[in-house]
Amino acid sequence: MSPFKDMITKESELRALLGHPSPIAIDKSIEELDEHCVDYIKRSPMCFISTSNHSGTCDVSPRGDAPGFVHVLDSKHLIIPERPGNRRFDSILNMLDNPHIGILFMIPRLDETLRINGKACIVSDSDLLAQMEVRGKSPLIGIGVEVEECFIHCGKAFKRSNLWNVEHWHDPSELPNASKMIAAHAKEQPDKVHASLMETYEKRLY
Repeated sequence: MSPFKDMITKESELRALLGHPSPIAIDKSIEELDEHCVDYIKRSPMCFISTSNHSGTCDVSPRGDAPGFVHVLDSKHLIIPERPGNRRFDSILNMLDNPHIGILFMIPRLDETLRINGKACIVSDSDLLAQMEVRGKSPLIGIGVEVEECFIHCGKAFKRSNLWNVEHWHDPSELPNASKMIAAHAKEQPDKVHASLMETYEKRLY
């Protein structure tokens, strides 16, 4: 049995409870990358991509590298290099099934994020991918995006969470142990999982 009750099921109910957006909140959305968006992307070392398959099952995945790792091709197109990962390809397979994508760009110490929505494709153009070479290695594929909407998202969530405030960070000894979590979920030995993770971080970033 679901623990949730008194659920909202219509937009009219939602609006009656929480109201309507301000004119600025509506008008700030633009249909292409202007110089401000391009500058933001060039300074961003991290983004999160949201995808779903044809049935609507969703996935969110991080992508990160040196600032400017996402290349802006023109006002309507950008490309994200696909660096080596775990080969599950959750996001990539979703894009092959359903091209719609949402991207959230972040810059450390900046509370406001840049949101971009559009359509994605999987790019294997070697000349284009060679421009994103790092440590002598070019990505084999990239995520091409046709921009349909972009806007700045206010920083309330970051301010409430104190994400960039070092004084509010956990002591490293208190943080969850990823190796132990993966070992528990995959029913593997923690030492084996830890060794595998370390090898990946040290030898297979690019």
